[in-house]
Amino acid sequence: MSDIEIRDDRAAGRLEAVAGDEVVGHVEYFVLESPSRALVPVHTIVEPEHEGRGIAGSLARELYAIAEREGTPVAPLCPYVVRWAERHPETAPAADPELLRAAKEWLVAHPGRF
Repeated sequence: MSDIEIRDDRAAGRLEAVAGDEVVGHVEYFVLESPSRALVPVHTIVEPEHEGRGIAGSLARELYAIAEREGTPVAPLCPYVVRWAERHPETAPAADPELLRAAKEWLVAHPGRF
């Protein structure tokens, strides 16, 4: 994993794992603004030839680290991030049910986004 760099492209809503000049994995997310601000991961994708190297876990860990630095909670909708958070409660606090509900409503209101 030492050859992987994690980059946050907030404008594109992507946290990317980069090896050299190649994106080998990413988390697609959006920033929920109401009822309060939250990072909402929707999909985690690792290119097949890079699976099994801990890339998805590193992406999830960095997403929670960004949220902590920003003082923003995470409301995960991505099944991988939900499972990762369950396994790492010391790093990934449980999501507020109200934020999860609002995040799901946002997705319904923006059907072409993801």
